Amino acid sequence: MTSEARSSAQCCWISTSFGYQTWLQLLLLMGFSPASWSQQGTQPQSIKIEGDITLGGLFPVHSRGPAGIPCGEVKREKGIHRLEAMLYALDQINSDPDLLPNITLGARILDTCSRDTYALEQSLTFVQALIQKDNSDVRCSNGEPPIIPKPERVVGVIGASSSSVSIMVANVLRLFAIPQISYASTAPELSDNSRYEFFSRVVPPDSYQAQAMVDIVKAMGWNYVSTLASEGNYGESGVDAFLQISREAGGLCIAQSIKIPREPRPGEFEKIIKRLMETSNARGVIIFANEDDIKRVLQAAKKANLTGHFLFVGSDSWGAKNSPIQDQEEVAEGAVTILPKRASIDGFDQYFMTRSLENNRRNIWFAEFWEDDFKCKLTRPGIKYEAGRRKCTGEERISQDSQYEQEGKVQFVIDAVYAMAHALHSMHLDLCPGSMGVCEKMDPVEGRMLLQYIRSVNFNGSAGTGVMFNENGDAPGRYDIFQYQMSNVSNPGYKVIGQWTNHLRLNPEEMQWSGGDRKIPESVCSFPCESGERKKMVKGVPCCWHCELCDGYQYLLDEFSCDMCPFDMRPLKNRTGCRPTPIIKLEWSSPWAIIPVFLAILGILATTGVIVTFVRFNDTPIVRASGRELSYVLLTGIFLIYLITFLMIAEPSVAVCAFRRLLLGLGMCISYAAMLTKTNRIYRIFEQGKKSVTPPKFISPTSQLIITFILISVQLLGVFIWFGVMPPHTIIDYEEQKPPNPEFARGVLKCDMSDLSLILCLSYSIVLMITCTVYAIKSRGVPETFNEAKPIGFTMYTTCIIWLAFVPIFFGTAQSTEKMFIQTTTLTVSMSLSATVSLGMLYIPKVYVIIFHPEQNVQKRKRSFKAVVQAATVSTHLSQKSNDKQNGESKIEPDRSQ
Repeated sequence: MTSEARSSAQCCWISTSFGYQTWLQLLLLMGFSPASWSQQGTQPQSIKIEGDITLGGLFPVHSRGPAGIPCGEVKREKGIHRLEAMLYALDQINSDPDLLPNITLGARILDTCSRDTYALEQSLTFVQALIQKDNSDVRCSNGEPPIIPKPERVVGVIGASSSSVSIMVANVLRLFAIPQISYASTAPELSDNSRYEFFSRVVPPDSYQAQAMVDIVKAMGWNYVSTLASEGNYGESGVDAFLQISREAGGLCIAQSIKIPREPRPGEFEKIIKRLMETSNARGVIIFANEDDIKRVLQAAKKANLTGHFLFVGSDSWGAKNSPIQDQEEVAEGAVTILPKRASIDGFDQYFMTRSLENNRRNIWFAEFWEDDFKCKLTRPGIKYEAGRRKCTGEERISQDSQYEQEGKVQFVIDAVYAMAHALHSMHLDLCPGSMGVCEKMDPVEGRMLLQYIRSVNFNGSAGTGVMFNENGDAPGRYDIFQYQMSNVSNPGYKVIGQWTNHLRLNPEEMQWSGGDRKIPESVCSFPCESGERKKMVKGVPCCWHCELCDGYQYLLDEFSCDMCPFDMRPLKNRTGCRPTPIIKLEWSSPWAIIPVFLAILGILATTGVIVTFVRFNDTPIVRASGRELSYVLLTGIFLIYLITFLMIAEPSVAVCAFRRLLLGLGMCISYAAMLTKTNRIYRIFEQGKKSVTPPKFISPTSQLIITFILISVQLLGVFIWFGVMPPHTIIDYEEQKPPNPEFARGVLKCDMSDLSLILCLSYSIVLMITCTVYAIKSRGVPETFNEAKPIGFTMYTTCIIWLAFVPIFFGTAQSTEKMFIQTTTLTVSMSLSATVSLGMLYIPKVYVIIFHPEQNVQKRKRSFKAVVQAATVSTHLSQKSNDKQNGESKIEPDRSQ
C-alpha cells in the first residue's frame, strides 16, 4: 500500500471515528455512557444480516444483570425463540417470490438485556446513519475530502419486548421517523398516537386486556378486588387501565392497589400478602406483574398458609406459562389468566428444531443458548473448561435431548416482520412500479410514508388470523382465557375456558377451583343482603354496605330503602312487598265467646222460666203482690240483657250494628227504669206516710208503667238521634290488633262503636242504676215485710260492684292485641251477671215459693194506707231483736189498690 493510500485510509478511519464521536456525543447529551461497550469494542455486539433493506430488531436475549452489570444469563424462550422467529420470518420472506420480489431484507438485531436504559443505548445504532455529520474541517493529507463509509440505514424496527423498553426506544425512533412494530409490548400508554406516532404493535394493548379482565371479574360476580402491579410501564399502565375501565363500567371496587418495587427488599412480598389480607373479603387479585414477581407472590402466599384463599386473575405476562407457578401449583390453582389469542407455528418448530451450532452461526448468542439448553459447556478459546460439567458434543438435538415448547410470542414476532414486509411491498408497488429491486424513490425509504403503509396492511398472519392496525397502531383485541386446574383432571395445567374478542365468551361450567369445587368463589366487600334487608352504603366505597332489616310493617321498596305498607296491609314474609291483612271477628267457637254465650243461654232459660211461671200463676197473690206490670217490664229488660250477648258475638253487619246500638243500653235501661220506679214508689209511700195519711200521687200500676216508659223513652230518643247523625255501619279496625310482629297482625271486623260511644250508650242506664241504688239506700229502713226494697237494694249493691269491676278491666285492656275479645267478653259477662243478680234476687225466690211451696201463695189480709204508715212508723223504731221476733208472723201486704 502506498503512503498516499495509507494516508487516505488513515484519514478515512479518522473520519469514521469522528462519525462515531458525533453519535457518542448525542448519547452523552441524553445522559448515557458508553462504558458498557468497553468490553465489546466500539460498536455494540449485534447480529448483522446483509440485505437491500435493513430492519432493526430488539430482543431480550439476556436477562437483566446484577448491579453494575447490564446483562445477565441468556433467556431461552423470550430471547432466543423470539430472535430466531425473526430470522425465520426473514428467511420465509426472502424466499417468497410474491412478497418483495428481487428485494432482500437484511437485519441488525440487538440485545436489550431486559433493561430499558441499556436498550436505549443499543438502539442508537439504528439512527447513526441519520445523524448529520460536519466534515468540513476534516481533510486527508493530500487535501482531498475524506472517504466516509456509508453506515447501514435501518428503515424499521421490530421490537421491543417489554413496554418500558419500547417506550424508551420509541422516543428516539420518533425523532428520526423510523417506524417500529412491537410483538409483545402491551402498555396502554403506547396507544397515544401524539407521543408515539411511529409505534405500532401486532399484539392488542393492555386497555383491551384490562377490558377483558374487567369483563371476567364481573362475569364471575365479583365486585371487590385488589390489584397488584410490578413497578414499570407494563404493570402500572395495565393496572391504571383496569382501574379506569372498572370505574367507567361501575359495580366494581378496588380494595387495594399495591405496587411491587423494581428492586424488592427482603420480606417485601410477605408485607404485600399481609396488606392484601387487610381486606380479606377481596379474594380476587388482579395481577399485572413479571414472571419473577408472580412467582414470589405465590411463594409468599404459600408461606403464609393462604393456599386457596387468593383468586388470581393474571395478565398476559402470566398467560399459560409454567415458570411462574413452578412448585407453587397449589397456590395458583384456580387462577384465571389471559393471553392474546395465538397458535403454535409448525413451520417454526421444524425450523428451530433443526438449528445446530454448525448451521446457525449467524446467531452470535446461539452458543450460550446451546449450553443453557443442554446443560453442557462448550470449549472456546480463552474460556476455561468447568470441572464437573458435561462437555457439549455439538450433536445434541433440540426437543430430543432437551425440553422444547414454542414460546408464546413467536407468532407475533413473525407477524410483525411480515407486517413490515407487506408495507414495504405495497410501498414498492406504488413507488417503483415495474422496477426490479429498490428504486431511487425508495432509496432511502421515507419513514413517515412507510408508517402510512404499515397502518394500512391487512393480511392473514402466521396463525391464520387477520393482521391489521387501527389509527393508533394497535392490533385488534383477541384473547384466550385460561384457568390453571389441578383437581379431578388427568393432566393438570392450563385449560381454555373462554375467549374475548370485543366481548367476553366465558364457559363457567368449564371452571374449577381449589379442591375441585365447581362453584365460583365470592370476592365481594359485602355479601348480598337477605330477603327484606336494605343496603346501607359505606361512604366512599360503593361496593360495601351494611344490611339493615326492614322491621315492623316495612317492606323493601328498592335495594336501598324500606317503606311502610298501607294501613290495611302487612309485609310479605320475605318483605319484598305487602299482602292484605287477614280479617277476623269473634267466632262462636272462640273461648272468648263460649263463656258469655253459655251464661246468656242459662239466663234466657231462667228468665223464660220466670216469665212462664208468672204468666201461669198470674193471678196468684205472690205474682200480684210483686207488681205484675213492672215485673213483666223488668223481666223483658233482663231478657234483652241476655239477648245482647248474641248480638255482640254475631258477625257485624249493618242490621247487627243497628240492633247492637238499640239493645245494648235498652235492656239495662228497661230493667233499671222498672226498678227505679219501684224503689221510688216505695220511698215516696213511706216518706209520705211520715207526714200524713194521704197516699202520694202516681203510685198506681198505670202510673208506674207510664213513669217507666218515660224513662225508657229517653234512651230510645238518644239512640234514634244517634241513628240519624251517624247511621250504623261496619268497619275494619287494623290498629286494634297490630302487634310489633306483623305476622300476628289482624284486621278486626266490628261495628262503628268506639269505646266512648259504647260507654255513652250505657251511661243513661248507669245513671238509672246509680239513682236506683240511692233510693234503695234511702229505703233500707223499710221492713221487708212490706215491700221489695231490700231485695232491690241488694240487687243494686251487687250490680254496682260488678260494674265497678267492669270499668278497669274494660279500659285496662285498651292497648292489648286481644282488646276486642276481652272487652266483648267483659261487657257481655258483666251484663249477664247484672241481669242474673236482678233475676236471682227479685224473682227466683218467688218462683221457688210458687212452685215448691204453693201453700204460702195465699191471699193476705189487706190493710189500709193508714195502717201501713203506722206499721212503717213503728218499724222504724223497733230494735233488731224485735225484728227477729216478728219472723214467722203473718206478712202485712200494702194495699196495692190504692
